[in-house]
Amino acid sequence: MARTAAPTAAPTQRGGALWALVITSVAGFMAALDNLVVTTALPSIRQDLGGALDDLEWTVSAYTLTFAVLLMFGAALGDRFGRRRLFLVGITVFTVASAAAAMAPGIDSLIAARAVQGVGAAIMMPLTLTLLTAAVPVAKRGLAFGIWGAVNGLAVASGPLIGGSLTEHISWHWIFWLNVPLGVALLPLARLRLKESYGSGARLDIRGTLLASGGLFGIVYGLVRAPVVGWTDTLVLIGLFAGTALLAGFVHHGIRNENSMLPMRLFRSRAFFGINAASLLMFLGMFGSIFLLSQFLQGVLGYSPTEAGLRMLPWTGMPMLVAPIAGILSDRIGGRPVVAAGLFLQAVGLGWFAAVVSADVSYAAQLPALIVSGVGMALYFAPAANLVMSSVLPQEQGIASGANNALREVGGALGIAVMSSVFSAQGGYDTAQHFVNGIEPALWVGAGIVAVAGVAALFIPRAGRATPVARDPEPAPALENA
Repeated sequence: MARTAAPTAAPTQRGGALWALVITSVAGFMAALDNLVVTTALPSIRQDLGGALDDLEWTVSAYTLTFAVLLMFGAALGDRFGRRRLFLVGITVFTVASAAAAMAPGIDSLIAARAVQGVGAAIMMPLTLTLLTAAVPVAKRGLAFGIWGAVNGLAVASGPLIGGSLTEHISWHWIFWLNVPLGVALLPLARLRLKESYGSGARLDIRGTLLASGGLFGIVYGLVRAPVVGWTDTLVLIGLFAGTALLAGFVHHGIRNENSMLPMRLFRSRAFFGINAASLLMFLGMFGSIFLLSQFLQGVLGYSPTEAGLRMLPWTGMPMLVAPIAGILSDRIGGRPVVAAGLFLQAVGLGWFAAVVSADVSYAAQLPALIVSGVGMALYFAPAANLVMSSVLPQEQGIASGANNALREVGGALGIAVMSSVFSAQGGYDTAQHFVNGIEPALWVGAGIVAVAGVAALFIPRAGRATPVARDPEPAPALENA
């Protein structure tokens, strides 16, 4: 039966802020790492399992897509049936699917396992923030979110290094085996050290889930397949138009139904609107860029997977150094200037890389772009989490976390699809110069998109916090019977 308690924690187990921070950070690291850990392993996977460019895109997009479309549903399940309980379910699914991906005998089975991984991550990831919020006092949440953001940002950015090192020195299979001991260790810790908590107990929004899932799948499918079969292909057109129509239906559903999985009234808050628009665009530009850059470093410049990952350290290492500081700054001066500055720096870094990229570019010429991009990404992560959680009412933090993570993952899936389309229209894999011809305009597109994200961040109120938008006045209904 569903438990429909008030959104306060039920301290049935021993807990604590430090344990919550450690457990949720490691779980977030696992989910975030698998977004891009595959990128530097793509050449080895293609050599071992075969597959064309669109197959390689799906090894990344199958994860990000299922992750994105089910995040809000996963948050709603946690609010209704218990956040710790569903957190354990998510870890279990993610760990088992990781083992399946490691043992995949072909590209199709790998893509399927990646999709199931996304399901587990979608249940697990949004609950990391709600469980952490419930365990940490308000005065210390900026620092806690800063550490959480640093770990997640490090996972996203270090994915190419970890994937490259494991691929070169052991096997690409180990980029997935890595999750198994982490997941097994987290299960008893989460069961014993996290407190159970519940949300509002609202009904699950099956219609909204189907509309969002179908719409996003249709659009991403169309964008991934179009460079292969052409933009006038029947299935591509069906995917794009049907996906757009379903997403429009999802928006309409969110406007008309107060208990939808994503009530559109939340976007009346300038903070909620601004940070979510910025997150979508940031991940769109960043994910697509890293997807192509990791292949550029290996396929054009001739670096091994480990060498490629090491050369990206000025970018990948910055979140660990800068994000905790960014979290503290967001408490003192507000999240708006920190997030906006980070996004504009990320845009400058990508534009810089686009300006210097060539078939024989030196590492010294790349280094400033990598450093600027890394600082920009680090400044974004921690304040973004704080802004999201402070822009809504406490009982809606679960769905807010799910919505923000969903939009970020949607941005990642769309970014890979969009920038691969730009790449395919101008270049290809046959020669080094042809690859450069494709990646240069794609990087300029990525830089432009992230710059627009910076503009969106300026819509956030100057103080970095907005008054949460309350539910529309109406007679208070009794809670649904359990």
